[in-house]
Amino acid sequence: MSETTASVAGAAPTASLASPAGPGAAVAEPVTLTARRRRARMALRGLQVLLALFYAIASALPKLIALPAAVEAFDELGWGTAGMYTVGALELAGAVALLVPVLQSVAAIALSGLMVGAFVVQLTAFDGENAATPLVLIVPLALIAWARRDRNAELLRLVRGGE
Repeated sequence: MSETTASVAGAAPTASLASPAGPGAAVAEPVTLTARRRRARMALRGLQVLLALFYAIASALPKLIALPAAVEAFDELGWGTAGMYTVGALELAGAVALLVPVLQSVAAIALSGLMVGAFVVQLTAFDGENAATPLVLIVPLALIAWARRDRNAELLRLVRGGE
């Protein structure tokens, strides 16, 4: 087999295209739509994993193990430890649900709602000290909710008992 006809190991077969420059001319292989979709799904999945790690480790964990800074912040709000543990549990549940295929869209919507609340609290109780953080987090959550919206019908079927 010659160099020009040898296939690359692991490469997906593609349709042969005639080169307008003649035989032997280098032709760039077009990126197929399925390859783009696969990369987009992988990027979205990576984003979901990063957000899940953020919510579980950086946001929920300090509340659930009662780090002094979290206790102080919730005491300042007047919510006490019950409020702190509740918010931490909601964040942890959202982080886990971001990784469960049938729950991904709903989890992103729920975490977005939690971030709207966090934004309002940051503005009203903490003079907007970290108000940008919840707004920044809403953007990728909205993307996930929209991209995984087809799972909502499946979730609804499961909730209704498989109708």
